[in-house]
Amino acid sequence: SSSKLRSVLEECGREGVAALSAATPVESSLTASSWDYEIHSTANGYQIDWINTNLHEGVPIAVILQYGHGTGTGGYVEGRDYINPAMRPIFDKLADKAWKAVNS
Repeated sequence: SSSKLRSVLEECGREGVAALSAATPVESSLTASSWDYEIHSTANGYQIDWINTNLHEGVPIAVILQYGHGTGTGGYVEGRDYINPAMRPIFDKLADKAWKAVNS
């Protein structure tokens, strides 16, 4: 049912926030504490987005930590893939629980 699915999305949304917060590089505690999620109704069902609100001059810090970035002096800071490993078990759980919610 729709309410069961919504409950699964809420649960996995919270778990994703916790996983992302824990996985965010420790030197960026503001970024780690800036994770949240949003659930949207779409034409095909629901969509869950994990967002990070820590911006510096309009740049999302979570993204540059993930993918790397140039510095003001011509250097480059290598990115670190912390998002995908943190979210993989959340996605697996979400797929399993969502399937069960809509087929029970």
